[in-house]
Amino acid sequence: MLDVIGVIFKENGRIYYFSPNNINIVKNTKVIVKTERGLQYGTTVTDVLKMKKENLNLPLKNVIRIAINKDERDYKKNINDAEKAFVECNKLIEKYKLKMKLLDANFTFDRNQLMFHFTADNRVDFRKLAKDLAAIFKTRIELRQIGVRDKAKEVGGLGPCGRPVCCATFLTSFDKVSINMAKSQNLALNPNKINGSCGRLLCCLEYENDLYEENRRKLPEIGSQVKVNNIEGKVISLDILKNSYKVITKNENVETIEIKDNNK
Repeated sequence: MLDVIGVIFKENGRIYYFSPNNINIVKNTKVIVKTERGLQYGTTVTDVLKMKKENLNLPLKNVIRIAINKDERDYKKNINDAEKAFVECNKLIEKYKLKMKLLDANFTFDRNQLMFHFTADNRVDFRKLAKDLAAIFKTRIELRQIGVRDKAKEVGGLGPCGRPVCCATFLTSFDKVSINMAKSQNLALNPNKINGSCGRLLCCLEYENDLYEENRRKLPEIGSQVKVNNIEGKVISLDILKNSYKVITKNENVETIEIKDNNK
């Protein structure tokens, strides 16, 4: 078990784990950490906790220090300069007529790298763009193409439930979502109903999937012949949340059968 602390670099961003480096740190502390990209300014979202080595990406990088007032001023300056870089990059994209959609621009805290995220339908030759950006901003440039789920997280919006999309509000990582989850929840496989604004399956299909699968195992298959409480018939529908199913009998009566939970 290792001592770690969780850090994010932007609101609702992915949580990265660092070694506290023998520094007394608590949740909601501004810190400077060492990353593969260089020094970064972040916020702790956990207290120091213990995690198994197999659940971590080793070797762990260190927290360098708790941020001071000057660090916060430098961080805000980086944000302002990144906004200007975003505008300049868009001008160059238009100049070179590149088929890409720029999403954001970010300096590392030490300004050793300026990263741009973008989306595109195909691969983009951005070598001239990167060369011009490096000449303007005098630092290492990285342009990274991201997927549609990441784009939805950056852009935000409303989900079919009418609430802000989960990925832009509280999700810090994307779990695997499969069409089998929609099937096990007895949902109509209509893309307009089960896909999010990103065009991929709704992340919320995963939230209660374990409960649906557990209840589903207790129920018979639709179309199967059953006999319960002296009632014989064919299963015509399931209500997974209510743990019940409907049977049509030989004389065409419809009966509802409820599965009793012995643990209650």
